[in-house]
Amino acid sequence: MRVSKASLLPAFAFLGVLTLASVSPAGAVDEVNVGPGVTVAGAPLALRGYDPVAYFADGKPVQGSAKFTGLHNGVAYYFASQKNLDAFMASPAKYGPQYGGFCAYAVSLGKKFDGDPRLWRIIDGKFYVFVTEDVVAAFEKDAPGTLAKAEKNWPMIVHKAAKDL
Repeated sequence: MRVSKASLLPAFAFLGVLTLASVSPAGAVDEVNVGPGVTVAGAPLALRGYDPVAYFADGKPVQGSAKFTGLHNGVAYYFASQKNLDAFMASPAKYGPQYGGFCAYAVSLGKKFDGDPRLWRIIDGKFYVFVTEDVVAAFEKDAPGTLAKAEKNWPMIVHKAAKDL
């Protein structure tokens, strides 16, 4: 199935509305994709509670636990173990999702859409999430080109609210 960028735009528009309705107005929302409300730690939750280190260590998404919570830049991350929490806290840039956990393909289009932590890729040691399986397929047709566009766009949109894009 071939998916064009133009055919994905209506889906992105709809998903963008859903994303905006589901995030809190905290400052971290602009830079990091977080869920509604706050954790027991008093910070919004990133990656829907999935452990960012597990993608590297286990090669798959693993749900974290509030028992192992780490705070980074005002955002809470859950981990499956103390070992993973310690690894993340020692090097959050190494394990954290690129583009704050927003969909990498959407960022290449200058947008911020909810990244689903179950739809992911690690490329050149960097962790990316995506919004739908169709978007992953479109991304994989030109991953280097898409990432180049995303890298160019991210500095211009990182501090903007998703609703303003």
